[in-house]
Amino acid sequence: MERPAWAPRSIDITVPSVARIYDYYLGGSHNFEVDREAARRAMEFVPGLPKIMQANRAFLRRAVRYAAGEGITQFLDIGSGIPTFGGVHEVARAARPGARVVYVDHDPVAVEHSQALLADDEDTDVLAADLRKPREILDSAQVRGLIDPNRPVALLLVAILHFVEDADDPYGAVAELRDALAPGSLLVLSHAAYEGIPLPPERAEGAVDVYKDIRNPLIMRTRDEIARFFEGYDMVEPGVVPLASWRPETAPEDEDPYAFGALAGVGRTA
Repeated sequence: MERPAWAPRSIDITVPSVARIYDYYLGGSHNFEVDREAARRAMEFVPGLPKIMQANRAFLRRAVRYAAGEGITQFLDIGSGIPTFGGVHEVARAARPGARVVYVDHDPVAVEHSQALLADDEDTDVLAADLRKPREILDSAQVRGLIDPNRPVALLLVAILHFVEDADDPYGAVAELRDALAPGSLLVLSHAAYEGIPLPPERAEGAVDVYKDIRNPLIMRTRDEIARFFEGYDMVEPGVVPLASWRPETAPEDEDPYAFGALAGVGRTA
């Protein structure tokens, strides 16, 4: 397999990556045949996966606009993935010029591309780190350099927590991040769930098995389990709801049924 010029030398291009599979679903070009093959296998079970990912990006943009409208000018995006058009810094700055963003991911392709794209942008930075080690994120030079801990932050955990197994204590990681945030901060979160996917769970489970096969287990949690991540937050209306139902800008009945195929919500620290 030929290595494209944009691929970091350090990565094994024979092993699929969830960030690059996501990029493929969104129509991006930073993925390999091994990623596309895994994506197509998952789509055999859940053909609407690209639509779910697009709805997830649309939720992210609406939530960032909401945060900016609430006066927030600092964004910490953990599990940010490979940069696509309409990134957090672009959406935030359309409402709040000068908004600052730190992108965090542990995928080398995501990190390297974000760094290349944002090299000349003084109000953004990129950090290679893992959500499971929140202290490393909070103590990093990138976060300390751009994020004022005494002012509200929008913490974005969008389509990331379903890749953290219970054994790795995702609730503890989210609580540690929450405790570091100033009052008035927001948690923006989306998460895979069987609820809302317009297929029987047994069918959707086939796609979950594909992720298990590529050693990136996809943890489907219930609405109550997802709501638990918001402990210590006041929920912003309408609470934890399907992606396309969170403050929609178009009529929900006009949406593809798969746009409701994951759950999302926003909470505010007191």
